[in-house]
Amino acid sequence: MSEFDSSVPHIARVYDYWLGGKDNFAADRELGERTLQAYPNLVFSVRANRAFLARTVRFLTADMGIRQFVDIGTGIPTANNTHQVAQRVAPDCRIVYVDNDPIVLSHARALLASSPEGACAYIDADLRDPEKILAEAAHTLDFTKPVAVMLIAVLQFVGDDAEASGIVNRLMDACVPGSFVTISHPASDIDAEQHTEMVRRLNQDVAEKATLRDRAGVARLFDGFELVEPGMVRAVKWRPDTDLEAASPAVLWGGVAAKP
Repeated sequence: MSEFDSSVPHIARVYDYWLGGKDNFAADRELGERTLQAYPNLVFSVRANRAFLARTVRFLTADMGIRQFVDIGTGIPTANNTHQVAQRVAPDCRIVYVDNDPIVLSHARALLASSPEGACAYIDADLRDPEKILAEAAHTLDFTKPVAVMLIAVLQFVGDDAEASGIVNRLMDACVPGSFVTISHPASDIDAEQHTEMVRRLNQDVAEKATLRDRAGVARLFDGFELVEPGMVRAVKWRPDTDLEAASPAVLWGGVAAKP
């Protein structure tokens, strides 16, 4: 396992703090509080992001028949992880998790609690290394069959637009037609002033700098793929389960698209 310095905040542990988790250190909590002071509604966004993950995985499994998932930038395990949602619908689902934080790695066993009929695996890799992700995922997944690539609130850590699109395209190039890509991304054009200040504070202290994108910028990440209804929208408006869920002030764009 890679060594880490608990005095340096890490985005996975700050995110865990925002979600009310316990797998974080004092530095993570301090940064979490400073960012919340800049943008108190941030809590709604992190919760909405988890809800978006659950809704999209459920949709892909139940409605689209997907049985294989690659979840990149999974973060510290919490409720309704991808395999839990998918395997509740279809116990034979196979899931590969990808992250590069040693704290997440230390909790990987919680992400490997697959149903007997299915499978779970964990890859210690960076989003920017799609070749390694694909090579290692192939030990668990069959890329001759459809795969859902989950990029949930992770592409903001790739600041260059062309690089971010290139990562999406490389991952999807390895997938057969009928595969899907799911993306959620923090918005630069919703509550712009407060959200931008929150990210500025975050970027002062974490190694993984975040870049907000507007609706058009996130939509470009789906270029070449076929968005399913309702398209690329505020994440809380993507097939919400309740009116309350849809009314959340979360500052995220999100969508699901098929590879034609």
